[in-house]
Amino acid sequence: MKRNLLSIIILALLVVNIVLSAIMMVSVSSASKKTASLVADIATIVGIEVNGLPDSDLTPTVSMADTAVHNVAGELTIPLKKGEDGEDHYAVGSVSLSMDSKNKDYKKYSETMADMDGIIKDIVFAVMGNYTVDEARTNSEPIKQEILKKIQERFDSTFIYGVSYNFLYN
Repeated sequence: MKRNLLSIIILALLVVNIVLSAIMMVSVSSASKKTASLVADIATIVGIEVNGLPDSDLTPTVSMADTAVHNVAGELTIPLKKGEDGEDHYAVGSVSLSMDSKNKDYKKYSETMADMDGIIKDIVFAVMGNYTVDEARTNSEPIKQEILKKIQERFDSTFIYGVSYNFLYN
């Protein structure tokens, strides 16, 4: 009889152990889901995507064989917006445009791109002048996208699909 009573106690403890394990798994998994949701919300706010950077609507995929580059003539010295230090800062460097040679507008504009350098420089000056030296150093991609958008609006075409620049900041 003592063996049967001992077996019943062991069986009862096993059932209690299984019930407590199930309760623990449910509570841990729900907390894990909430944590994953919180991390996803924070990543969305910051602009980080799990699968890398988002594709831009302004940047079509163009092969290197179909890419033509126009280097804007001359070195640009752009006055930047005053920052927290209150001092004047400048960006000094050059700008290049990536163009799709298969685009229908490429033929129309490619021969006269050198004549358009003044318009392009004006757009670059206007956009870069809205940023402080710290913003320009740390956030070049939004600046490039804004320059590209304004150039595409000005030319009323997307044959220019990329902007590259190399600036030193003072």
